[in-house]
Order: sequence, then C-alpha cells, then structure tokens
Amino acid sequence: VQLQASGGGLVQAGGSLRLSCAVSGRTFSSYAMGWFRQAPGKEREFVALITWSEGSTYYAGSVKGRFTISRDNAKNTVYLQMNRLKAEDTAVYYCAADPRVRSDGMDYWGKGTQVTVSS
Repeated sequence: VQLQASGGGLVQAGGSLRLSCAVSGRTFSSYAMGWFRQAPGKEREFVALITWSEGSTYYAGSVKGRFTISRDNAKNTVYLQMNRLKAEDTAVYYCAADPRVRSDGMDYWGKGTQVTVSS
C-alpha cells in the first residue's frame, strides 16, 4: 500500500496550491482519506478528511472556507486545494487513510510534501 503526496512548494501569502495524494496497492473505496500537517516544533494536526464512497467532508476550523478536499475515484487520487494561504499554513503535509472517520491514528500514511508560505 502506497500513499504518495505531491504538489507542495513555496507560495506567497494569499496564493494557492493543490496537493495530490495518489493511492496504489489496494482499493480504499470504503475508507476515509485525510490530510494532516506538521509545522516545525509543533504536533501533527488534522486538516481535512473525505470519505471515499460518499464524499462526505470534514475540516479543521483553521482551514474551513479556504481549503477543499476532493477525490477522483477513477484516478485513485485525493486532492487538497488550498486557497488564501497564510504563513501559519507552512508545514509538511501528509495524506493518510483509515477505515474509520477519525482525526488521528490513521492506519496508512504517506510521505509528506513541504508547503512553505512566505509572508
């Protein structure tokens, strides 16, 4: 099972980035797919979650209204569209999968992708 995150980079505050998480090795049709982030010196935190089958979405309060999580079943890929980025969004972003809807303790994790927002 592999979760491969990509799309990170350097962007100015107010800008946008779209992260992708490509899933391979198994089918996660009944799973929840999440994005998490960890800033330097801070604990990992939940960002957003989507259920693969129904497409139900959940967001952390700090990103609600700015970030959008979505999935493409045909491409087995989950996306995180990040708009109106702020310096405090700077972190390593990870995608994860779990059979349950939860905000941590996911079963499967991918390697992270760095997002840096300059102010």
